[in-house]
Amino acid sequence: MQVKDRTFLITGAASGLGAATAERLVTGGGRVVLCDLSEAVEAHAETLGEAARVVRGDVTSAADMQAAVDAAVALGGDAGLAGVVHCAGVVSVAKLVDREGNPADLDAYARTVQINLVGTFNVMRLAAAAMAKNAPSEDGERGVIVNTASIAAFDGQVGQCAYSASKAGVVGMSLPAARELSRHGIRVMAIAPGVFQTPMMSEIPDEAAKALAASVPFPKRLGHPGEFARLAEQIITNAMLNGEVIRLDGGIRMQ
Repeated sequence: MQVKDRTFLITGAASGLGAATAERLVTGGGRVVLCDLSEAVEAHAETLGEAARVVRGDVTSAADMQAAVDAAVALGGDAGLAGVVHCAGVVSVAKLVDREGNPADLDAYARTVQINLVGTFNVMRLAAAAMAKNAPSEDGERGVIVNTASIAAFDGQVGQCAYSASKAGVVGMSLPAARELSRHGIRVMAIAPGVFQTPMMSEIPDEAAKALAASVPFPKRLGHPGEFARLAEQIITNAMLNGEVIRLDGGIRMQ
């Protein structure tokens, strides 16, 4: 699938991975609908010009995501919605039993799973339903879905039960979703980023961030959002990438 003159829905588009991906696709001649809860998404859309539209929304809301999908279909015109790059998510850290012997908060666990896993499913189902109505390309392709997992799905650390479980669920959905949607000509992929320089990373102490960067075999630094965006673009344009999860992590394996 080409990027030029195609329309894509980007969630978590106000900053970080989503913002970089939106910029990359617009630079490649595509159009984007930016979806995020943050007001910052409006400012980012302005930098992208006429190729960008904004729909403020919560990925766990059926109504909000249907509105975002509908906006992308409308922006796409006769070509409809070509693809989704789903970057929205949250990081959470909590031990099962804290230092005082108290159990982890169940509501906090459920919130993480609701946003990261149920939100991903919500976006996938609505986007797939819209893309299934597209006219197929010469090779039968109607659309592509790129989800965001995490290396925590494989190398979860202490305190990451909720986050790791939610991202492992994203990994687990990739193949069955790709198999199911193949009859519609829709591909499903996931990217599992390692330690990246995003707003989420800014929430941890500087020393911890430096230690994480140093633990990357090569290159010994945090990943750049633009590197995620380049991989997302490659997935969109390479029709043989389907039903797989790609680790984008510089070779790191978390202790």
